[in-house]
Amino acid sequence: MASLKDIQRKIKSVKNTQKTTRAMKLVSSAKLRRTEELAKKSKVYAAKLNELINEIAQKMCESESSLSDTPYFKNIENPKVVDVVFVTADKGLCGGFNSQTIKRVNRLIAKYKEEGAEVRLRAIGRKGIDYYRFNAIDMLDQIAGLSSSPEFEKSSEFIHEVASDFIAGKTQRVVLVNNGYVNMITQAIRENQLLPIDPSQLGIGESCSPSDLELEPDDNDTLLEDLVKRYIEFSIYYALIDSLAAEHSARMQAMDAATNNAKDMVNRLTISYNKARQEAITTELIEIISGVESMK
Repeated sequence: MASLKDIQRKIKSVKNTQKTTRAMKLVSSAKLRRTEELAKKSKVYAAKLNELINEIAQKMCESESSLSDTPYFKNIENPKVVDVVFVTADKGLCGGFNSQTIKRVNRLIAKYKEEGAEVRLRAIGRKGIDYYRFNAIDMLDQIAGLSSSPEFEKSSEFIHEVASDFIAGKTQRVVLVNNGYVNMITQAIRENQLLPIDPSQLGIGESCSPSDLELEPDDNDTLLEDLVKRYIEFSIYYALIDSLAAEHSARMQAMDAATNNAKDMVNRLTISYNKARQEAITTELIEIISGVESMK
């Protein structure tokens, strides 16, 4: 059995760990509240953006223009090259948050390879980058530091290269994968086809409906293309915010579980310490009594 000093040392170490995990939980809780507010504001912007795209699409429909003529909406049934853009965290200590995203990406790679397509990976977040580097899997593009601190300008630059490759025909499909925020205790993997844009995602139906938006006929295509570019930029930016909120939520849960485990361990060690101390006292008493008896 371990000595009393060893048990005391373990209790002190576990208590220090418990203080750290409790502090990390509180930090993640504060960061989550800020990220939640940002996500709510972003949803309002996304709704207005979708509304505008829908209005312009209806105008094009009225003028007998086809969305399929717009390069961002051009769908190819059997793509030969697929770009998978995925978001992971830059830091760990958040349970299975990163591993769930990586598993989904691996399933996508297997799926498209079975269909005879080449898969190109574009990674955001150090954990995903480190995983594929360790497994010697090539990545077309990678950026660290963006998932922990989302910036619209940097995310726009990143996705601009992806969209340029799609327009140039270097890739026929772009899929975005991230672990998203549902609530304080739940995260969910989100897999969205970023390009080509699915009109149904924006609420654009096949039939035309009257639009109140007044535009010059020549402005439809240009304005739609500009808005679609903004939609793509915002999609990746929102995915980063959504992923960050989910990361803080996952870390809160992980640190809460770690704090509770530390508390249980301290209780078990305290019981062991009390038992060892009682045994030591009993041994000392027996030795004293034996010594007294031997002197009689």
